[in-house]
Amino acid sequence: MVIRKELIDMKLRDKNDITKDLIQELEKTGYEKKAPVWRTVAKALNKSRRKRIEVNVYDIEKNAKKGETIIVPGVVLSNGDMKKALNVAALRFTPTAKAKIERAGGKCMHIEDLLKAHATGKGAKIRILG
Repeated sequence: MVIRKELIDMKLRDKNDITKDLIQELEKTGYEKKAPVWRTVAKALNKSRRKRIEVNVYDIEKNAKKGETIIVPGVVLSNGDMKKALNVAALRFTPTAKAKIERAGGKCMHIEDLLKAHATGKGAKIRILG
């Protein structure tokens, strides 16, 4: 297998080993499976912590369609209400945000779980917010 130079030389900014491993796994899977969605998520997660994405439940409700899977490469915050049943994958959820999503009939998962379920990036309507 030939690995791109960019994959090897990618500077990982995050100090957290778990997040570093996730970024590398997303980049690797995106390259091997020809799924640009995972490479886009890896780049978003590799931003500095000051620029890390924070999305409120309200923003997810406003921008997502029923039945979609939403990826938030950052934190989901609890401002707003959720009425649609959506699958939401994020790096982290606040407890209140998680409760609101699940109360609406949705499912909260870690980005890594979604990567394992849909490695090719196909088979689900996936949208990146943030």
